[in-house]
Amino acid sequence: MRHPSIRLRLTFVYAVVLVAACAALLALNSWLLYHSLYNNIHDPTPKQIAQMRSDLPTDPLLQDKLSSVDADAARIAQLRRQTLLGSAGASAAGLAVTAVIGLGICWFVAGRMLRPLRTLTATTRRISQDRLDERIALSGPRDELKELADTFDDMVGRLEAAFTSQRRFVADAAHDLRTPLAIVRTGVEVQLAKPDASPQQWRAMAHRVLAATTRAERMLDGLLALARSDGGAIGCEPHDLALAAAAALSEADEEAERSALTVTTDLRPATVTGDPGLLDRLVSNLVYNAIRHNHHDGWVTVATDRAPDGAALVTVRNSGEPVPPAEVDRLFEPFQRLSPARAAGPRSTGLGLSIVRSIVRAHGGTVLATPNPDGGLAVTVTLPARAPD
Repeated sequence: MRHPSIRLRLTFVYAVVLVAACAALLALNSWLLYHSLYNNIHDPTPKQIAQMRSDLPTDPLLQDKLSSVDADAARIAQLRRQTLLGSAGASAAGLAVTAVIGLGICWFVAGRMLRPLRTLTATTRRISQDRLDERIALSGPRDELKELADTFDDMVGRLEAAFTSQRRFVADAAHDLRTPLAIVRTGVEVQLAKPDASPQQWRAMAHRVLAATTRAERMLDGLLALARSDGGAIGCEPHDLALAAAAALSEADEEAERSALTVTTDLRPATVTGDPGLLDRLVSNLVYNAIRHNHHDGWVTVATDRAPDGAALVTVRNSGEPVPPAEVDRLFEPFQRLSPARAAGPRSTGLGLSIVRSIVRAHGGTVLATPNPDGGLAVTVTLPARAPD
């Protein structure tokens, strides 16, 4: 069974309240009219009448006066009843007319009040994954309905941004994964087309295939780390970021030497409670990002410390290309590089800083990147002593 619409229910409630208020007002008016109609200010007061009745046996003259007073009282009571009965019909008719008009007015008012909800419903029906640009854009005073419409618009805006980011992420991931697979396929097809290929050629082809599959494996590993940190399922163990930085620098030492980089460290204890694997990945990504996006004979500085409020700090600075301030935020998006025409390095996956941001968010921290005046980037990560549950 279909329930009445909210407009009909609001109309009924408003009409009942209106009729009840009018009926109460008419009842009060009738009561006041009954007690004040046809009163004579020259009549004796009830106290005087009681005194006259007590003096009646001793004063025969009072008998006629009391009889006249009683007759006037009876006549007044009769006139009151007739007047109230006559006005009751007119009041009932007026109340009925008021109820009918009130129903119409209440129906109109309820419709005007619920119009934004109908607009919201119609917009919601039009919205889909491919039509997230729809907005209610409700105008009018700042009330509860406008606040609801603005909140809905903000929610749709966030959904649109999320879907756009997801589509871009999937497209970029497919493009970047296609490159190593194409290298493998092309190398194998070319080598198979050479019936008299030498062992050295097969070995060179194997090295190219190994490098391409290693890059694809590294990218898939990065995607899994990104999905894990975005999912929020993190561990809860004490971990010193200074030790994580020392391990990352040790692993990247050979790559830093090939680029003749000067590495400076200031590693002080910075223990946090979180997921050790993700925290190691965070520091490692910062270190490798600083080394790989650098120039020959450049420098890298890695520092860990504890803030006065107990939070752990990790700061990684490096030399390199000048970074426009407006482009800094874009570098934290997956597969985004400083220049679209810039090719990715053989060991670059385009996920380093996006994984850093995701891990930092999962641990309830913040990450701030600022360009260095002479080129390069300074990234500072702040993590609370304990990750949120």
